[in-house]
Amino acid sequence: MAAALTLRGITKSFGPVKVVDDLSLEVEEGQLFTFLGPSGCGKTTTLRMIAGLERPDRGEILLKGRTIASHSKRIHLNPEKRNMGMVFQSYAIWPTMTVFQNVAYPLELRKMSRAVIKEKVRRVLSLVGLEELENRPAPRLSGGQQQRVALARALVYEPEVLLLDEPLSNLDAQLREQMRVELKLLQRRLGITLVYVTHDQLEALSLSDQVVVLSQGRIEQQGTPRHLYEQPQSAFVRDFLGKTIVLEGRVQAIEVRTIQVALTRAPGTPIDCPNHGSLAVRQDIYLSVRPEDIVIAEQDCEKGGNNLKGTIETMLFVGDRSECQVKVGGEKILVYVPRKKLFEAGQAISLHIPRDAVSLWPA
Repeated sequence: MAAALTLRGITKSFGPVKVVDDLSLEVEEGQLFTFLGPSGCGKTTTLRMIAGLERPDRGEILLKGRTIASHSKRIHLNPEKRNMGMVFQSYAIWPTMTVFQNVAYPLELRKMSRAVIKEKVRRVLSLVGLEELENRPAPRLSGGQQQRVALARALVYEPEVLLLDEPLSNLDAQLREQMRVELKLLQRRLGITLVYVTHDQLEALSLSDQVVVLSQGRIEQQGTPRHLYEQPQSAFVRDFLGKTIVLEGRVQAIEVRTIQVALTRAPGTPIDCPNHGSLAVRQDIYLSVRPEDIVIAEQDCEKGGNNLKGTIETMLFVGDRSECQVKVGGEKILVYVPRKKLFEAGQAISLHIPRDAVSLWPA
């Protein structure tokens, strides 16, 4: 598939601070591509360079093979000439205008006829479910409706790429979940290339075709949401994408497909782990596993290997499940328990760690 957007060696500094450091990647046409990372990692600055709101200090940006920014060639296409739509975190809705007027504004700037503007605005308002509110003043809109207006305004002139900078962060949790679904359905229906910026792991994992995780202006890892979550290539990615249990251990034995690990602070049966190479016998390591992969059972129900005996310290009911802290030797392990499984503090239990759910990291 052809690249809608190409970044080659993009670098940007503000004073002595290098915010984006030699960033190179491709966004395929029709993809929902997400920049994910903590505050200060360079994701919004990268989006602003793509939009033309910032100039790269080095490198170049191509839109469908056409150079729109290049430091060495002294090319910098202005934002209005890049045919990109952008939705800001604040939405930037004009309070003195109605819904229709807000959405029509980009078309008026392009000197389109009234008939064309009317047809295009009503079509895009229908797409985002606001066709009944075209005459409503902007101050009388809810947060979710404002977000839809901003989206409609960015889509109305049919951009080649749509850029979104933390567009859901101002919404409450329930509305944010609803808008995630609507945004994904809309992107699929239109087939538009969408570049999304967020610090929210759930947004990135649920929405994206491809995710690039940034740290200190550089790419930590890029891939599909499932690949990043299940096969992180660095401790930063592992710990940033969801909760992770990290246990200290030492390699006890190595076989062709299996590595046996003795846990340092939770003595007992060795844990069998997949052998992906690069470790040695007696090497100190960290064993990581996601809380949702650990199986909790009463001690008399334990079967097979990879079982740890422990005692429940706390049970926190959080609605769809309980979060259970289990003391195993000197370790405290967080486990997610299905809502209908009833355990209580002080109960002796067994934890089963599935072999294929484990990853090992040199200490």
